[in-house]
Amino acid sequence: MTEAEDRKPQSDEARMAFTPPAGIEVGDSESETTSEFALPTGLDVPQPPSSEPEGSAFTTPGGYSVEDAPPAFTPATGIPRISLTKDLPWQDRMRTMLRMPVAERPAPERMPKVEEEGPAVPRVLDLTLRIGELLLAGGEGAEDVEAAMFAVCRSYGLDRCEPNVTFTLLSISYQPSLVDDPVSASRTVRRRGTDYTRLAAVYQLVDDLSDPESHISLEEAYGRLAEIRRNRHPYPTWVLTSASGLLAGAASVLVGGDLIVFIAAMLGAMLGDRLAWLCAGRGLPEFYQFTVAAMPPAAIGVALTLTHVDVKASAVITGGLFALLPGRALVAGVQDGLTGFYITASARLLEVMYFFVGIVVGVLVILYFGVNLGAKLDPDAALNISPRPYWQIAASMLLSLTFAVLLQQERSTVLAVTLNGGVAWVVYGAMHYTGGFSPVAATAVAAGLVGLFGQLMARYRFASALPYTTAAIGPLLPGSATYFGLLSIAQNNVDKGLVSLATAASLAMAIAIGVNLGSEISRLFLRIGSPEKRRAAKRTRGF
Repeated sequence: MTEAEDRKPQSDEARMAFTPPAGIEVGDSESETTSEFALPTGLDVPQPPSSEPEGSAFTTPGGYSVEDAPPAFTPATGIPRISLTKDLPWQDRMRTMLRMPVAERPAPERMPKVEEEGPAVPRVLDLTLRIGELLLAGGEGAEDVEAAMFAVCRSYGLDRCEPNVTFTLLSISYQPSLVDDPVSASRTVRRRGTDYTRLAAVYQLVDDLSDPESHISLEEAYGRLAEIRRNRHPYPTWVLTSASGLLAGAASVLVGGDLIVFIAAMLGAMLGDRLAWLCAGRGLPEFYQFTVAAMPPAAIGVALTLTHVDVKASAVITGGLFALLPGRALVAGVQDGLTGFYITASARLLEVMYFFVGIVVGVLVILYFGVNLGAKLDPDAALNISPRPYWQIAASMLLSLTFAVLLQQERSTVLAVTLNGGVAWVVYGAMHYTGGFSPVAATAVAAGLVGLFGQLMARYRFASALPYTTAAIGPLLPGSATYFGLLSIAQNNVDKGLVSLATAASLAMAIAIGVNLGSEISRLFLRIGSPEKRRAAKRTRGF
């Protein structure tokens, strides 16, 4: 190198602080830079043989063995190790795990039912959504739908899944591990219908999938689900119409009606049911169907009053209202709210409000014309109802029986729900008429027994509790308070009418809360897991 080249300006890299000065020889190693933590030269420290590359925070520590693990070490399946009682229904086991964080859920104790090449995750998720759709469309609560969806996924080995249920949307997400991409799917529930026979068949399918001894492939599960969808309703249309009429007649006997009132209420309800079917065939929304169905019983009651027939017209109208009050949707909405599904609960309660407003509009239109035509309708007739225990018990059982038929229940469950409805009315009558308790308190206690007995029957048969509870609350529905409130409003006594409607709303809430409380009491004393019980959300304490 020439002298001119030595004087040439060098780059910034040549003048770095770590560049050795000229004239100092550097060895062949990559770097001689050391720190205060480096070992002095010449000190040999034996290094353990490294057979595996450097791991991460999730790598098992070197020298660790499962047998000699200290109790404080987090097990692979999470803390705590919970062994769920196997003789309980799958609903309770799945509900318990749904309320745990994903990392704390116990791993499946058996081999998943999958093919040799592994689970077809998209197909399992699709099957899960289709099953959840049938349950949600049939009126099942959001928590029970999530439990069923989780049971289906877990039966095929997908234990790290998170189902999510709202009023019309079902979604589910599955993540194989912390480093894998999640797989998500969703499905919209566009049509809802009441068929408890189909609901029971879906529950049986989920129960078979959750059975450790059964080995149902995806194709077999899809085939059974298709058969459930194709099955027709167990009762034809004329049976449903007759059941609607008998329900109204039985309800009129509960509020003091005689044979003529029974027949009049029956005819009015049957006519209203046929008009509602006609509106449904024309594509009208359910709001107008309820409005049209509420008019014939009210019109027959007003007509009997105008013709001076010595009958209790209020019992005719009240009996017709019993067949229309949306008790099933109300109970499901309150149950979703009590279990923490507030969006679904709000949507269901809003639906109930729309149905109730439709009934109000239909009855008010008829009552308004009847009052202007000179019909002598007495809003204080509710105070003159004389208890007739034997007739009322028989009417309450007939009402529950016909309600079960309208809900398309299995024939094997009709007898149980009929007896449950009779017991509910006996408890209500004993507390209200004999004991002098308020109607709200008596209704809440009777509804609580309905929920308790219904949940016990469902556990005995490993089925849904809805077929054993929904029809049994029929005799407790607030038909009388609703009618007399509307009559007072039609007679320009708005304050009195609003008080009566508020009483009807209180009775409805007492029914819903009582049914849910009875179901929770039945679960309260059952051993679900060890060492912990069924988890619930913590109270927010106002903040």
